[in-house]
Amino acid sequence: MMWIPGYMPIELLLIITLVAFIYVGVNYLLTKMGKRIPAFPQAILLWLGAYSIFKFVLFPPIPSALLYTFMGLVTLVVFLFISSTEKGWTEFKRPILNTVMAVNPMYKGIRTVSFVVLPLLIGYGTYDFYLPKFDEPIDLRTVHPAPPASVTVRGTNFTLQTAQNPFRVDDNGKYLPVGQESKYFKMNPFDPNAPQYMKNVRDGGAIFFQNCHFCHGDNLNGRGMFAFAFVPIPANFADPGTIAQLQETFVFWRISKGGPGLPRESAPWASAMPPWEEHLTTDEIWKVNMFEYWHTEFFPRTWD
Repeated sequence: MMWIPGYMPIELLLIITLVAFIYVGVNYLLTKMGKRIPAFPQAILLWLGAYSIFKFVLFPPIPSALLYTFMGLVTLVVFLFISSTEKGWTEFKRPILNTVMAVNPMYKGIRTVSFVVLPLLIGYGTYDFYLPKFDEPIDLRTVHPAPPASVTVRGTNFTLQTAQNPFRVDDNGKYLPVGQESKYFKMNPFDPNAPQYMKNVRDGGAIFFQNCHFCHGDNLNGRGMFAFAFVPIPANFADPGTIAQLQETFVFWRISKGGPGLPRESAPWASAMPPWEEHLTTDEIWKVNMFEYWHTEFFPRTWD
């Protein structure tokens, strides 16, 4: 499927419409054949289908907190849909009542397993909830502040909404729009015949491992060898809540200016990252930027 960068709501509406047509069509065909999916399995399938769309299909990926919110709404909607008719509600609760009442040996076995497993899960969840945690305290600061309109890096002024990565090029040497680089995600950057895009990624990777992996980690997950010497620890680029939610020029600005370049709303400036413009050229910063998105297989957001 070809994604439209920056138009996730439209894509989500199209997906929901497609799923609704498939659901109605399958139910219609099964009814014609004298068959029908019971209400309880229907509810489970609808819930799992929604989770799969939000978790694995929707792009850019959504943060975990938003995923939990969406799934809470989906649970409510599925429940209202199933219970909208007396027949549907009776059919939905029948297997639950059969399990509780153990109407036959199969349901009795399910009840026995449920009455053993559920208390254990609840007990473990309660234990884990009250277990003392050693996470760093929450800072009331803006982690991803609003960027400036323009920024000067090594004597060159960049307007963030219009600047482009000069190394984001396709096989013909033309600028590669955001969203079309997925064809390079599985390529080997060390292939002697690698396209120019992958050569730039390779250069960016070399720069990253020379300068950045000590804090951000070999897997870009913020777990480098020096990471836990800092509070808070370095950003986890593999998390869908970081660079996947940011524009490419935003990341360029943050790499260039580091912690000292954070605006006032990000106070306290709890970032150990140095202003890399003092150590890297702008070309090197752009290439590191490319490598980070390539390695995590995320697309940067657009300004649209």
